[in-house]
Amino acid sequence: MSKSVNWSGVFPAVTTQFNSDFSVNLEETHKVISNLVRDGVSGLVVCGSVGENTSLTIEEKMAVTEVAKDASGGRVPVICGIAEFTSAGACKVAQAVERVGVDGIMVMPALVYSSKPHETAEHFRTVAKSTDLPVMVYNNPPIYKNDVTPDILISLADCENVVCFKDSSGDTRRFIDVRNEVGDRFILFAGLDDVVLESIAVGAQGWISGMSNVFPQEGETIFRLAKAGRFAEAMPIYEWLMPILHLDARPDLVQCIKLCEEIAGRGSALTRPPRLALQGEDRRHVEAIMAKAMANRPHLPDVGL
Repeated sequence: MSKSVNWSGVFPAVTTQFNSDFSVNLEETHKVISNLVRDGVSGLVVCGSVGENTSLTIEEKMAVTEVAKDASGGRVPVICGIAEFTSAGACKVAQAVERVGVDGIMVMPALVYSSKPHETAEHFRTVAKSTDLPVMVYNNPPIYKNDVTPDILISLADCENVVCFKDSSGDTRRFIDVRNEVGDRFILFAGLDDVVLESIAVGAQGWISGMSNVFPQEGETIFRLAKAGRFAEAMPIYEWLMPILHLDARPDLVQCIKLCEEIAGRGSALTRPPRLALQGEDRRHVEAIMAKAMANRPHLPDVGL
């Protein structure tokens, strides 16, 4: 299963663009995605947390996925996020996006319900059995409250099409714990922007990135340098970008990322309620660190972009 996707490199968690009436703007979403592919990203994740999955109807999710497939033009894999309240609902969406022709799915734990470990595992197992697509298990306990621990992931080792694990816990020790138990059974992806270098150092083969929507070439450069062991070259870029990367760890990360996109001229800051625009000190903070970052963009060494 995993051979159908090149599970490596930077996969931005693409934003969904909206019109002023909060309807989905498919033309602008296509433009955002096309520009990311042009700038050298390795893959795309649509309808993830940053794509405001839970604020979209199933019809809108299908439309965004179709736009991503068209914009990618087969040049990079397209992964679709699955974030539903029930296992049956997640299976329905997985089957729908499989018909659209995505390359894989990124499955979140069942939302709202705080499940026990065996229930969390069964949710992923059920969705995996419903599709022939390769599955990335997504762990983000600060946001979704259900923690996909190494033990839960390891229990899924017999599911052939569960091939990849995205961890946004910030605890890079988990990658080592998983590998100590099941070797290279799962492809490991960094999921939290401000620990990506550390994640690569302990074995992450890819990065689902929020802020690579804003700085795609810088993100790919950091990743490729680190993968090549060129940490001395990666560190100055990582240090320059770190204030921006910290925004990915906030509860309002979507508003932060989309505001940064707008400042950089790469998209709109508009989010669909209940997410509301940043105000006051929050907005000034993001604007200030973006102004500093834009004024001091580093020279990027050649990494083949």
